Amino acid sequence: MPLNKRKLLKIQFFNALNQTVYSNVQRMNSEKNLTFALLEYRNNTLYLSGQHEQMIVVRENGHLEQIDTIDLGFPIGLEEDITNFIAQIQLPLNAGDVVILYTDGITEAENLEKEHYGLKRLCDIVSHNRQRSAEDIKQAIVDDVRQYIGGQKIFDDMALLVLKHKPVTLPLLH
Repeated sequence: MPLNKRKLLKIQFFNALNQTVYSNVQRMNSEKNLTFALLEYRNNTLYLSGQHEQMIVVRENGHLEQIDTIDLGFPIGLEEDITNFIAQIQLPLNAGDVVILYTDGITEAENLEKEHYGLKRLCDIVSHNRQRSAEDIKQAIVDDVRQYIGGQKIFDDMALLVLKHKPVTLPLLH
């Protein structure tokens, strides 16, 4: 599918989702909204659309990138038409690169002293565990957040997506 057709489909999808949520928020006279990220993977490249928390990328060599998504979309349900806010970034991936998407419930989780877990601590855990599997990295984050908050009540939802790039190699044809 041509790239501009893919982009048009994404914009139409985001706009349809937004219209539905916006109409319901207005009908309920609510101030609720949500963020939504759309990921697509093709040819060793991750495409991301939608405003969300920063995306964390730890390269196989340990280099850490924090990718701001503020210009990739708009919170769903706040404005009637978000067509002009939708954008996309392309992130080339190499073997061993780790990508983390998370909700603010993780970075804003509080310990007993009411201190936030924070983005720096999350980045440190991912960097330290980057050589492990995606499942092991996820578990290291979950365990660290649980240890950090101790007996403190959880006040927000926590969602976490850990991707570890393992490109498919096709056999050579003779």
